[in-house]
Amino acid sequence: MPLRYSERVSLGSLGRRLRAPLAAFGVAGAILLSGCTPTQVIRGEDDLAEQWTVPAFYKQPVPVPAGAAGELIRSQRVAGAPPGSSAWRVLFHSTDTFGHPVVNSGLVIAPNSPAPSGGRTVVSWGHPTTGAAQRCAPSASLDPFDLVEGLTDFLKRGYVVVYTDYTGMGTAGPNSYLVGGTEGRNVLDAVRAARELIGKDASDRVVLWGHSQGGQAVLFAAQLAHEYAPDLDLRAAAVAAPATDLGALMRADIGDISGVSIASYAFTAFAEVYGPSTPDAQLASILTPAAVEALPSMAKLCLIGQNKALHAIGQPLIGDFLSGDPETIEPWASLLDENTPGAVPITVPLFVAQGETDVLVRPEATAAFVTHERSLGTAVEFVRIPDTGHGLVAIRALRGLFEWLPTVGGGATE
Repeated sequence: MPLRYSERVSLGSLGRRLRAPLAAFGVAGAILLSGCTPTQVIRGEDDLAEQWTVPAFYKQPVPVPAGAAGELIRSQRVAGAPPGSSAWRVLFHSTDTFGHPVVNSGLVIAPNSPAPSGGRTVVSWGHPTTGAAQRCAPSASLDPFDLVEGLTDFLKRGYVVVYTDYTGMGTAGPNSYLVGGTEGRNVLDAVRAARELIGKDASDRVVLWGHSQGGQAVLFAAQLAHEYAPDLDLRAAAVAAPATDLGALMRADIGDISGVSIASYAFTAFAEVYGPSTPDAQLASILTPAAVEALPSMAKLCLIGQNKALHAIGQPLIGDFLSGDPETIEPWASLLDENTPGAVPITVPLFVAQGETDVLVRPEATAAFVTHERSLGTAVEFVRIPDTGHGLVAIRALRGLFEWLPTVGGGATE
């Protein structure tokens, strides 16, 4: 009998400011307001065409030129940047969780005003779940600026903002969905690419900021930074409703369509990434035959823009997805643990925001993570935001974040 789980928490996130409601995760449509960010609207399902052809920018040169992690391969100016700023798509070198070279895509946004003599602090943003396929990359969307929580506010304060699409999105590469070691390296290498692009206007000072899946990516980046990127002066990390204990999150939400949708991305990624080298990391060892058959189609669909098609495939799998318990069956239990942040201390100040009415990433899960981090010696600023669910938490956290950053050396300038 397939396992059934009742508590409802999701591994991922989706758009926060929708013109039309999305069914996944119970996010209501409409325009969401920030305490310090002007109203922004992001496009709903009609924004993404049903068919997607890889734009020329994202096609990697053959052969891919040699380059160190973070080194630029190419850049392209992007129209429509927020007033007073300029933006570029970037293609750059990175590495995956095994240390293998990969190519990443992303976006760099910088103020047009003259930079101070010491350069600007760079914010590397980890995006929440948009999907896992190439076409789901935020930088390849019709408006690559919309999802970045606090973008206008960061720019007005003088920061440079950069984000990675994560490996395998935008440009070709191995799957990286919830693969913390890959995502974390991508987040750090995006900073290196931004600094090469902008030059002395971008300092080596770095702040990390992420929501949901992007929170997991940022936490791994913070854990890896000292050894992986000693050239970067990481000042602070900040997350909103981060995906932390992956096993608990999987268990909590697998009993509804949101959990099935996100789990389809996660199990596909883990099987693709770890399957070649890890015995029994095959989908048939943990999923029902119906789920194994459905996953290739689900993995090709984006959470934002192809939601209806994703749900049409996933709905019949509710209650018929897992054939065993991934928290106890190997190698899945170990893989979930390996991609759960918190195994090593974070040595920079950490800001954690959590909505108190979040039914996707539950407040008790984030509180447990904060307690664990503090036990490791991490200095954590924990902000609980009342009457706030998963979609709004990052936006509502911005006021506190901007008050906190200068106090820990994370200001835009020195």
